Order: sequence, then C-alpha cells, then structure tokens
Amino acid sequence: MPRIVKWSAALAVVVGGTAAVVGVTALSSAAATTLTVAADGTGQYKTVQAAVNAVAANNASRATINIKAGTYREIVVVPSNKPYITLNGTGSGPSNVVIVNNRSNAGGYGTFGSATVTVNAKEFVATNLTFSNDYGTGSQAVAINMNGDKGIYKNVRFLGNQDTLLANTQRQYIANSYVEGTVDFIFGDATAVFNATSIYEKRSTGGPLTAARTPSGNTYGFLIYKSTITGATNNTTQLGRPWGATAQVLFRESSLSATIATSQPWIDMSSNSWKNARFFEYKNTGSGATTNSNRPQMSDSTAANYTPQKYLAGSDGWNPIG
Repeated sequence: MPRIVKWSAALAVVVGGTAAVVGVTALSSAAATTLTVAADGTGQYKTVQAAVNAVAANNASRATINIKAGTYREIVVVPSNKPYITLNGTGSGPSNVVIVNNRSNAGGYGTFGSATVTVNAKEFVATNLTFSNDYGTGSQAVAINMNGDKGIYKNVRFLGNQDTLLANTQRQYIANSYVEGTVDFIFGDATAVFNATSIYEKRSTGGPLTAARTPSGNTYGFLIYKSTITGATNNTTQLGRPWGATAQVLFRESSLSATIATSQPWIDMSSNSWKNARFFEYKNTGSGATTNSNRPQMSDSTAANYTPQKYLAGSDGWNPIG
C-alpha cells in the first residue's frame, strides 16, 4: 500500500500499551488504549459497539479496537465525544472482518438512519475490514455514514446497493479500498478523496456512481483519484448526478473501463442539471475515458489546485496522504 509506512509509524506512536477492561466501563483517557473484540468470546468484547462504549468520553489519545475475524451483525455508532478511535480488522484481509446490518429507508429508518456504521467523532480511522448493508435492492440502505472530521479509511470494503457510502460532512480520506453499489452509492455533502480505490457498479442496467451535494460555498466535493472504475455491463454506468445543484466531482487520472456510458456520463437529478454542477474529468485512461461535449475536461492550470492535498488541507493543513 503506498505511503503506509509513514502512516503506520504515526499510528504506532499513539497506540501504546493494553488496558484491562471489565464490562463496558469507560476507560481513562490519560493513556492510549488497545481493546480486543471477538465474536467467539476470545476477546474483551463480543461486539464492536461494546468496545466503543468502553472508550472514555472526550478521550485525549487514540483508542485502537482490534477486531478478530468474524461477522458482526450489529449497528455501530461512534459518538462525537469519542474522537481518536481506530477500528482495525486483524484478519488476513478486509473480507475477514465484516460489520453488517440490513436497515433501510423502506424499513422506517430514513436514509441516514439506515447506516450500519455511523461515525460522528473526529479523527476516526478504519483499516482492514468491511462495512456492509445487506438489505438488498429497492430502497436506500447505507453501509456507513461519515460525519466526523479527518476520517481515514484504508484497505476497507464498503458493500451495499443503493446509497452504500454516505460521505455526509467534513473531510474524509478513503485509500486502497473497494466500494460497490447500484445507484448513487457514493453520496453526500462532504469533501472526500478516494485514492487508489476500486469502484464497482454491480447492477446489470448500470446507474450513477456519485450523487454529491456539495454546498455552494465549498470549493471541493468528491475527488476520485488514481482509482479504477468497473461494472457488470458495458456502456451503462454514469459518473454521477447532482444531488445538490452545486455538486462538485472530479474523476482524475483514473482508469475508466467500458462500463462507462461514454456519450452521456453525467446526468440530471430531479431539477438539478448536471450542466450547472461542477463536474469534471482530468487525464483519465481506459476505454471508458473518451471525450465529447458532454464530458467537461479540467485544464492543467486548474488541475494544479485540485489535488488530493488541496481537497483535504482545510484551514489546518491536514495531509493524510504524505
């Protein structure tokens, strides 16, 4: 994984030793903490939520929750007063640790409330695991709802159908990961960078990959960077549609397969015209990366200000990329 040595070293500094835990009593925030979750009972906790509950409110140092291989059918919420939490799958790959549920908008939870995992805390990290919503088709059913600022997701699978990944607010960085779905399955108001990530349109009739709702005052929305776009069928997949009138999405230096609907890869959404949104491509490759009047291309001079670092810097210079 690119740049993982630097990121891992930084993580190791804050992980520290292991604290003994009984039940779900909140732990002291005075020192960094490591907890273990195992569905088979060989860890300190059997559920991910129980381990999250054990982290002290307003903790000042990182709490790493190591999750052993298994399927965890639960709803997980990381509240805003529990920053610096890491969920780390300890299996041989992200498919070995699966957090899954099947809530849906049709089930009465609303789109946002259907999320299997909701992250409201800042500086959350997830690595080497899967977030899934296995409701099926026919309704919005979210795998993850990202809200806390400076979220990092590496080597993570996001599985679902309609509305899989909600990058709802703040800044989110997704790298070396995998996202699949059917309709609008990367959506929201956030500033989010998808770096070296595989994105798969699983529906045979295709559909839009993104549905951004970038606020008009925000320069940056979604950046799909050096990623790979594939799908179940050819010439059926749209790059996106504007959930908000001022949506901003850039596909940059990515590989676009034949799944892309090359003549019209951006489409309207309700009364929002794709032509009024801030949709661009830049130096993409692959059989789906043709150019025409329906495919605005970003200029070299403009692209200099639309790098992953620029998207995520904010006012504090955050740079999870290296």
